[in-house]
Amino acid sequence: MKEEKPNEHSNLKEPPQENGVIQSTQGLYSSTSPPASDDEPFSTYFEEKVPIPEDVTQVFSFRKLWAFTGPGFLMSIAYLDPGNIESDLQSGAKAGFKLLWVLLGATIIGLLLQRLAARLGVVTGMHLAEVCNRQYPTVPRIILWLMVELAIIGSDMQEVIGCAIAFNLLSMGRIPLWGGVLITIIDTFVFLFLDKYGLRKLEAFFGFLITIMAVSFGYEYVMVRPDQGELLKGMFLPYCENCDSAQMEQAVGIVGAVIMPHNIYLHSALVKSRQIDRGNKKEVKEANKYYFIESTIALFISFLINVFVVAVFAEAFYDKTNIEVNAKCNASGSPHTDLFPLDNSTLQVDIFKGGVVLGCFFGPAALYIWAIGILAAGQSSTMTGTYSGQFVMEGFLNLRWSRFARVLLTRSIAIFPTLLVAIFQDVQHLTGMNDFLNVLQSMQLPFALIPILTFTSLTSIMDDFANGLVWKIGGGVVILVVCAINMYFVVVYVTSLNSVALYVLVALLCIAYLSFVCYLAWQCLIALGVSCLDVSCLGNRQKKPWEEDTFSLG
Repeated sequence: MKEEKPNEHSNLKEPPQENGVIQSTQGLYSSTSPPASDDEPFSTYFEEKVPIPEDVTQVFSFRKLWAFTGPGFLMSIAYLDPGNIESDLQSGAKAGFKLLWVLLGATIIGLLLQRLAARLGVVTGMHLAEVCNRQYPTVPRIILWLMVELAIIGSDMQEVIGCAIAFNLLSMGRIPLWGGVLITIIDTFVFLFLDKYGLRKLEAFFGFLITIMAVSFGYEYVMVRPDQGELLKGMFLPYCENCDSAQMEQAVGIVGAVIMPHNIYLHSALVKSRQIDRGNKKEVKEANKYYFIESTIALFISFLINVFVVAVFAEAFYDKTNIEVNAKCNASGSPHTDLFPLDNSTLQVDIFKGGVVLGCFFGPAALYIWAIGILAAGQSSTMTGTYSGQFVMEGFLNLRWSRFARVLLTRSIAIFPTLLVAIFQDVQHLTGMNDFLNVLQSMQLPFALIPILTFTSLTSIMDDFANGLVWKIGGGVVILVVCAINMYFVVVYVTSLNSVALYVLVALLCIAYLSFVCYLAWQCLIALGVSCLDVSCLGNRQKKPWEEDTFSLG
C-alpha cells in the first residue's frame, strides 16, 4: 500500500487495500468534522468560495438556487462543444427528426451521471480524480490518468478545429485554417485569466457564451421554421422508421458525442466552489438538491440548443442531394460550390459545410450567425476542457502546476497535429478528424463511468448518501449499455478502415484495453456488493476492523 499524506481538505481516510482490490466496505470517514473551508488549499477555479444564504424556514429558496448556480452550466458546455454540434447537424441531415429521441435519452442519462459526479464532490469534498488517487493502487491509477488525459486532448482538438473553422467562415476564407488554430491558442490564454476577476464573473461569462449559442442557433431555427409535429414525434416516439445502417451508426454517434468522460471529472470538482459545511448532513443534502436542480436546468437549455441544430438540418437538408445543393449555391453566388459534386448522392455535411449550405439557402446572415454560434461553442468548451485537465492532473498526480504551464502543455499536444493538418490539408481533412476523435473519446468512457459508480456506491465513502439498490442496479445497467453502444461505434469505425495491419494492431490494443476495463469493473462489482468476487473472501475468515460500516458524520 502506498504511503501518502492525507489530503487535508478531505474527510476520507486512506483505505486498506488487499491484492490491489478495493474492499467493499473499506475506508472510514474520520470522526472529526471536516476542516472549515477557509483552511482548504485553493487551486484553479477555487480562489474564492461562493457563500450560501441562510433561509432556514424555506423548503425551496430561489436565493439559494442562485448561489448554487454556475457549476452545472459550466458542465453543460461539454454538451454544446463543436463535436456535439457536428453530430447534431449530421443527425438532422441523415435521419431527419427520427433520432431526436436518442438525443433526449442520451441527455437524460448524462444528467443522471452528472448527479453522481456532483454528489461525490459535495459529500467527500474531493473530486473524482482525487478519490481515484487515494483508492486505486499506483499502476492502475497512472493508467487511468493517461486514459483520461487522452480523452481531454481529443476533446481539445475538436474544440480547436471548431474555432478555426468559425474564424475561416467569419472572414470569408481570409483567415486560413492554420491562422484560426493559432488565434485559438492566444485567446484561450486571455480568457482563462478572467477568473482572476472573480468566480461569479467567470461563471457569468460562460453564461454569456451559452446565450450567444442559444440566440445564434435559435435564429437559424426560427428562419427555417421546422415542422413542429414531426419534431415532437421524433422526440417522443422511440422508433426510427425505414432507417438503415448509416442512421443506426449516427444514433450511436449521438450517444458518444453527448456523454463525455472528462465532464464527469470536471463536474465533481466544480461543485467544491461553494461554502458547504460537510460535517452538517442537512447542508450536504440541501447542496445535493440544489445542484441537481441547477444541472437539470442547465442540461435542459443545452438540449434545446442541440434540438435547434438537429431541427434546422432535418427540415432544410434531409434527403437533399449534392446536385441540388450545388445548383442552389451556384445561384446564390457562393464561392464554395465545388464542395458539392454534381451527382445524386445524399448530401454529407460537417461544421464547415453546414455553414456554407445555410448561407446558400438562407442568405449570408445565416452563415455568419452560424459561425458565431460555432465560435462561442468552441471557445467555451476549450476553456472548460482546460479546467478539466487541471483538475485531473492535480488529482491523479498530486501536482500543482500553474494555469499557464497546464494550458501550455495541453494546448501544445492538441494543437500540433491539428496545425499540421490545417497547414498541409484542406477543411475536409480537418473536419474528418472529428470521426477519429469521437472514437478516441468513446473508448475512454469506462474510465470515468466505472469509477464514479464504484465510489458513489461505497458507504465507507458516501455514508448515508451512497447509492441505494435501485441506483446501483440502474447505474450499472446504464453504464453497461453506454459502454456497449460506444464499443459498437469503435468497431464500426475500425472496420471502415479496411486495413489488415490496422486490424492486428487494434486487436492487440483491445486485449490490453479490455483487461484494464475488466479490472475496473471487477472492483466496481465488489463495491456494488458482489463480495464473492473479492479474492480476500475466498475461504472463511473473520471480518477485519476496517470492514465494519460504523460511521459518525462530523
